[in-house]
Amino acid sequence: MATIADVARVAGVSTATVSHVLNGTRTVREQTRKAVEAAIESTQYSPNTLARSLATASTRSIAVVMSAISNPYFAQVLQGIESEVVRHGYTLLLADSRDDVDHELTVVRNMHQRRVDGLILAPSSASGAALEYLRAHSVPVALADRLVDDRYDQVGPENVEPTARLVDHLAELGHTRIAMVAGRSGLSTTDERVRGYRTALRRNGLDPDPDLLVEGHSETGRAARAAASLLEHPRHPTAIIAANNSMTIGVMQALHEAGLRVPDDIALVGFDDFPWAEWFSPRLTVIAQPCEQIGATAARLLLRRLADRHAEPETHRLPSVLVHRASCGCA
Repeated sequence: MATIADVARVAGVSTATVSHVLNGTRTVREQTRKAVEAAIESTQYSPNTLARSLATASTRSIAVVMSAISNPYFAQVLQGIESEVVRHGYTLLLADSRDDVDHELTVVRNMHQRRVDGLILAPSSASGAALEYLRAHSVPVALADRLVDDRYDQVGPENVEPTARLVDHLAELGHTRIAMVAGRSGLSTTDERVRGYRTALRRNGLDPDPDLLVEGHSETGRAARAAASLLEHPRHPTAIIAANNSMTIGVMQALHEAGLRVPDDIALVGFDDFPWAEWFSPRLTVIAQPCEQIGATAARLLLRRLADRHAEPETHRLPSVLVHRASCGCA
């Protein structure tokens, strides 16, 4: 059976370097890491995870708590997390928070009791009990997507200016009645996207109309009902911004049921790209987030925290980009 010394000999490095690659305890050059990984594969080296866990009080497991089952956006974030933590020899445990603060606290407690080494969380609330629990029990944590407190390692997308760019574009096309179907209140992403919407209305000389800002609760069905209420307004909007991918589907459903054609009768743009947006008719103009990069960065932040509990917390904002297609009314 191959040993760590055999791997080091084949890779031409020290056993300490092999250990750092396996455990993620120190940054290793990409070329060196690839050489070690190739040596692990060629020697068929298999670390004794159980023995190592007993010796180090580490389970080599990381928990992820987010609404990954109900929200396809988080499924893409999860891909980035999984590829990074598995590469460093960790097992991933997933729990769906349902974006419910009480259920979130329950699953966070369960994961802690399973003695996970650390946890990646997309918090359901900036002031939720889950965050308080993690801090009280000194559980290493990284926040993904929703940035709430610079005392934590956290990574998320730019939200304010990308949303504003959607409003700018619609205003440039001549729209003055621009509505927004916003996400669930209490989420940092919702607050930031609403702020971008209002900021851009004002800079384009448009007074924010409270009747044109409705809450879709980040869900397809509720977004459909919210969009239907917009269409009942005597001066209904000529353009709608849907603040996440699930709500974009709901708004499309409401427009279809109302017999309105996009973009001939009403323009539609959204925050979040998704695989089938390219194939809708018309093709959807959206803001695309770097989903997998957000996940991978969250994983790297947590691995860094596990290696150095006293490191200064970091906050990362990753750029979101406008993907210009046809649903906005452009050729």
